[in-house]
Amino acid sequence: MAKAESLYTSQLRLELIARNREWARGRAHVESYGSAPVIVYAPESGVPTDRSSSVGWKGIHHGNFFDAAYCAICAQPDWMRRFDKVHAQAARSLPKPVLDSQRRWRELDSSMSSDALLMNVFCTPGVAASAMVRNALGVEADAQLEFGWKARVPLCHGRVDRTEVDMRWGSLLVEAKLTESDFQSREARIVEAYRDFDEVFDRELLPRTEIVVARPRRASEFPENLSQEFESELGDPESVAMIDPLIRPLGEPGYASYQLIRNVLAAHASESSFCVIHDERRPDLREAWFQVMAAVRSAELRVRMKVLTWQELSAFVPDELQRFLDEKYGIVAPGKSASPFGEIADV
Repeated sequence: MAKAESLYTSQLRLELIARNREWARGRAHVESYGSAPVIVYAPESGVPTDRSSSVGWKGIHHGNFFDAAYCAICAQPDWMRRFDKVHAQAARSLPKPVLDSQRRWRELDSSMSSDALLMNVFCTPGVAASAMVRNALGVEADAQLEFGWKARVPLCHGRVDRTEVDMRWGSLLVEAKLTESDFQSREARIVEAYRDFDEVFDRELLPRTEIVVARPRRASEFPENLSQEFESELGDPESVAMIDPLIRPLGEPGYASYQLIRNVLAAHASESSFCVIHDERRPDLREAWFQVMAAVRSAELRVRMKVLTWQELSAFVPDELQRFLDEKYGIVAPGKSASPFGEIADV
């Protein structure tokens, strides 16, 4: 399975690098250092040009975003706060921004960011109001979008886990994936500390792994792999040294697909539904999700668990957004062929 995950991830990453090299022409961007450089975009200001996605652009632009979506994000302070998350490896792996050397790179600037893709789709005017989109996801008509929702999943000792769910839309929780390698792993002692763990899951059916690192996971070269940051389950930074020491024995037992386990627990606690949205070019992610769903004890909770691909979702969005998703991501509706792009061999 690990080899399959690596193959699917690397193939998709190489395609996105090639597509974004073409998309970035005439847009403010840099390439990361390394043998397979990732395109990272900078925000721009000015007047509309003849770019294909000019509808809704009012003097602001960001090459990683569909123009209408970016304008909507800039008009919503709660959405704009998603740009507060600084790129984890900017100082080490990225040149200085081309337009403003004082600006720090953000994770949403990266062409590999699943959060950016999520916001490109759902922040575009008309998408959240679409009856077809709401029906596909089972969302009520008056539901409001929240990005980076703090789930507050109950723990055994009476406190809560404060890490984030990518998006909450009414009674639906969403985990968005693109090039992330997996759904992360976590030590068994931490996963089993959730209050409702044994009520929700048959632990014998959950995917297990060994945590082979000697210290907590740090920022990776690709920050999209840490889209949900690990926070202390006691909600207290000082508790990290007490319950999560830096030096651990190798081979500590753990659970694979920690993000999925935690988000199912969040859906259970908040009486919500939960959907994973992934790229159809990543069947390994779907298989991992099915493994976790199979371990859910309650049939009533299982029917609230969903999976959807970006390709399936793209069939319901406006035509211009469909063209953007095709050219920049290679995402097209089922039955359609993606547009051609530059030779991957040249990357």
